[in-house]
Amino acid sequence: MKQNKICCFTGHRPQKLPFGANENDPRCLRLKNRLRHEIERQIMKNSVAHFITGMAIGTDMYAAELVLELKKQYPQITLEAAIPCRSQACKWSEPLRIRYRDILSLCDKQTLLQDAYTADCMQNRNRYMVDCSDIIIAVWDGKPSGTGKTVRYAEECGKNIIILNPREE
Repeated sequence: MKQNKICCFTGHRPQKLPFGANENDPRCLRLKNRLRHEIERQIMKNSVAHFITGMAIGTDMYAAELVLELKKQYPQITLEAAIPCRSQACKWSEPLRIRYRDILSLCDKQTLLQDAYTADCMQNRNRYMVDCSDIIIAVWDGKPSGTGKTVRYAEECGKNIIILNPREE
């Protein structure tokens, strides 16, 4: 019997995605469909049973919502929210804060990595997720960014990395 594996997500926030915050854009819908397909493939092919999201706006939230949706079909999977600091969502718009809290309420586990914000708390969160994971799904366009730093760290750690380029049609 295969050992259950862990997968985390890293990816761009809306301002770095080609469609911005417009989740109704056909490119966003295609990206979410590719992400869903990859999550399901990891469940089926690699026995992934636990997923970790960093809960940032954009890719992290899309992935979390897709995992929660797939839990209906695959009740054995779990979702962990890796929260970089307590104030992560405090400056977001009210609709985004509601979405954030709704996702958190459905997570199987919440890991608060540090109480207060610091300049490196997002990087600390990303390292935690990579360190805990066997597989990393990255929504990354290949350009220098926080996502790029996370991918490089995962490479240094010898992790299995799946890259979905948000600019591919």
